[in-house]
Amino acid sequence: MDLKKILPVFSYIFHPIFVSIYGTLFFFLIANSFFYNSQIIVTLIQVTILTLLLPLSMYFLFRSLGIVSSFTEASISERKMPIAVQAILLFVLIKFSVSRDTVSELYFFFLGGFLSSVIVLASVILKFKASLHMIGISALTCFIFGLSMYYQMPFVNLIAFCIVCIGLVASSRLYMKAHTYTELIAGIIIGAGPQVFLYQYWL
Repeated sequence: MDLKKILPVFSYIFHPIFVSIYGTLFFFLIANSFFYNSQIIVTLIQVTILTLLLPLSMYFLFRSLGIVSSFTEASISERKMPIAVQAILLFVLIKFSVSRDTVSELYFFFLGGFLSSVIVLASVILKFKASLHMIGISALTCFIFGLSMYYQMPFVNLIAFCIVCIGLVASSRLYMKAHTYTELIAGIIIGAGPQVFLYQYWL
């Protein structure tokens, strides 16, 4: 089996637009006993609408207007509007939907995502193209690691799997010639940095 033919698949599986859903599902998978089913369903619906359905709708709108041209690859100029929209939607999510009082772990996960969005938006304005895929997968990995420490549950295999996925996603982006090594490393730092910084507030 040719790995190079499989690598692009990881760019779709771990596209940043799906990371919020992955993180939310994993959180409720291990913490469902602390919440009513209605709370879980409402939160999942809110997260799905604000981080998946609305961004997808905006993507198709932007594509029809010629603002963006690809789901997995975009030039620096094409990134400004989608990233700005993502930052706004994450702000709405942490301001009105995900409460620090009820789901503090998710609140700080999305707050970290919001900070990463602001940082990467600033980098785009400065004409630097950090990898959004690496931001997403590294943020998710740090969140899972944080949950492992918070709930004292050794997700050793899962964390190892996430680290392998980081490598596969990075290889995928290189194979697709979407990013350089510098852009990939910058993506990891921008994605992991805010998550690690916020550990002090919820761990």
